[in-house]
Amino acid sequence: MVAAAAITANTFITAGGAVATAAGNAIGVARSDAASGALVPVDVLGTAQVTASAAIAKGASIEVAAGGQAVTKSAGKTVAIALEAAAAAGAVIEVYLIPNAA
Repeated sequence: MVAAAAITANTFITAGGAVATAAGNAIGVARSDAASGALVPVDVLGTAQVTASAAIAKGASIEVAAGGQAVTKSAGKTVAIALEAAAAAGAVIEVYLIPNAA
């Protein structure tokens, strides 16, 4: 996928190649950093590693937080399930991606 803007590894991104917005939908998770216009590998099915914006319990439903990070679901679109716990913001955790029409 071509990055529409600068992308940080382990963040949710949209089908258009941008960082996903808080509570919004995501097509997958960027596997590496990418500059705008560069190719970025994206996990779209199965599991991925994502950066948490706060503590997350194992098994929790996840939505997109600010900056494309993961947060426990409240009112947003469910994009993943936590396969492990995040103790605090900045932790990188394994998640199971939930396919959504993006």
